[in-house]
Amino acid sequence: MKRITRSSVHLAAALALAGAATSSFAAPGWCESGKTVKLAQITWESGALMTEMVRTVLEKGYGCKTEVVPGATAATETALSSNDLQVWAEHWTGRSPIVARALKDGNVKLVGELIPGGDKEGWYVPDYVINGDPKRGIKPLAPQLRSVSQLGQYKALFADDEEPGKGRFYNCPAGWDCERFNNQLLKAYKLGDDYTNFRPGTGGALDAAIASAYERGKPILFYYWQPAGLMAKYHFVQLQGAPYSDACWNTITDPKGTPCASAFKVSHLKIAVSTPFYDSEPGAVAFFEKVSLPLSLDEQLVQQMHDKKLDASTVAHSFFEQHPEIWKQWVTPDVAARVQAGLRS
Repeated sequence: MKRITRSSVHLAAALALAGAATSSFAAPGWCESGKTVKLAQITWESGALMTEMVRTVLEKGYGCKTEVVPGATAATETALSSNDLQVWAEHWTGRSPIVARALKDGNVKLVGELIPGGDKEGWYVPDYVINGDPKRGIKPLAPQLRSVSQLGQYKALFADDEEPGKGRFYNCPAGWDCERFNNQLLKAYKLGDDYTNFRPGTGGALDAAIASAYERGKPILFYYWQPAGLMAKYHFVQLQGAPYSDACWNTITDPKGTPCASAFKVSHLKIAVSTPFYDSEPGAVAFFEKVSLPLSLDEQLVQQMHDKKLDASTVAHSFFEQHPEIWKQWVTPDVAARVQAGLRS
């Protein structure tokens, strides 16, 4: 057995004291030091709502100062990668090469699972286009329509008033990731000569076009996603496409490539966090890891925003008041108490 000398005991004690002193003077966390947590402004409704939910808990539960920062998608992702932003509250995985690089370089972390099972997305038509709607006196307009591959036969049904001889496909607004993917899918399905690739100016304009057509019982062909309030409010049918393929999906995400058709890759909805914030705020990260909403509730909340013209902050406040059984599972009891007290003040 190795002999333990008095000097070695003294050395061990000194090291222990030094370690204790070092830990006692550890750098304060992001919020404790007074730094503002900058969150990306998300323009789609579910993302705007999740941003306000996260912001509420950070402010009232953890004492953080927060700011929501607007910006285009690519610029915002770049800002997150360089820690000019700290939180993107609803990041859809597998969409962004900028975030993929940031993950590889260790500059960004993805945390949690906001909607169990991930998203749903695709190309849709109103249910009455295929099945009719006897209550509204609408007969089936295309009872045999089932798949995207048939759309060339139905361009007259989805006619574009501004381009005679073509149908109109309602894409996402220009600059959104889904807009790029749909551009490639139109090529892959060889529909470019038959359909106008129509890009509304905003997400709200896309919603308005779909809602207007639905309320009037008119045919419309469009891309959409879930979670989304519009999908909860109306009845749509998703058209069948090619099966999912990793190889083909890679051609869809690369705008320079020659695409082959694929179903959309399932995205998981997570909270994207800059690594410096992740490292300095373990309590907030533990909260991020637990944030989760059932898809049906998420869509109900988003539908309230849409139907009642409520902003995300108002609906988030109502959620915290009406669903403590859900959000209290995200945080420790002391944080939950502070959130409740903050909501009452």
